[in-house]
Amino acid sequence: MNTLLIIASKEVREAVRNRWVVATTLLMAALALTLSFLGAAPTGTVGVGPVEVTIVSLSSLTIFLLPLIALLLSFDAVVGEIDRGTMTLLLSYPVARWQVLFGKFLGHAAVIALATVVGYGAAGVALASGGTPIAEESWRAFASMIGSSVLLGAAFTALGYLASTLVRDRGTAAGIAVAIWLGFVLLYDMALLGMLVAGGGSGIGVEALNWLLLANPADAYRLFNLTGFKSVSAFAGTAGLAAHANVSVPLLLAVLAAWVAAPLALATALFSRKQI
Repeated sequence: MNTLLIIASKEVREAVRNRWVVATTLLMAALALTLSFLGAAPTGTVGVGPVEVTIVSLSSLTIFLLPLIALLLSFDAVVGEIDRGTMTLLLSYPVARWQVLFGKFLGHAAVIALATVVGYGAAGVALASGGTPIAEESWRAFASMIGSSVLLGAAFTALGYLASTLVRDRGTAAGIAVAIWLGFVLLYDMALLGMLVAGGGSGIGVEALNWLLLANPADAYRLFNLTGFKSVSAFAGTAGLAAHANVSVPLLLAVLAAWVAAPLALATALFSRKQI
């Protein structure tokens, strides 16, 4: 455990020196504060709480932004160190390869988690200071959104590590990372929508649709935040989806956790056999 923490703290210090932590936190905070202030504007006319508006807005933003940040931070975590020769030096110490990979992952995941919690937490502070009464369930939904955002960031960080262990060139790893982002965030849902439209809404059964949504971490995250709480799902227009999805909140969290564990386990297996 001490070895993992030492390697993780090294990654965090490097991220601080490269201003990754500061830049990512400021970006997340700026966007979250902007959406919270703008999202609170219509609540007086439609009767929707400002927290629900912010959750819907931030969930949509997170799906596009957080995976990209995680992949940019992690795509060269292994292959970059090999290119620079620092991986050989690190492995010359009495440390197992899995410890190196897990330690580096913990450091990068901590950077993403810190930026998410502080950035989105700033929006929560702004909402609490607005003077509008906010229900306890709304705060639970907001806290769940932050926690699931951390899980989503960790999932795409793990996918970035998998890309970094698959190849021996940073450029190729970057290309794979971009392909992962495009595939999961943009193309997957477009293809799924095309299948639904082509079948007239009846080409895919409910059960098959559930499994197809769970096969994408971004969709699992979207389902968790937009259907997990009644007040949010009603405002987001997903109350009908929540009624037909038949996917429980614990299952969605388990799927997100599996999207962290599975790519990281595969990356560890590949790294243990990689010639350096």
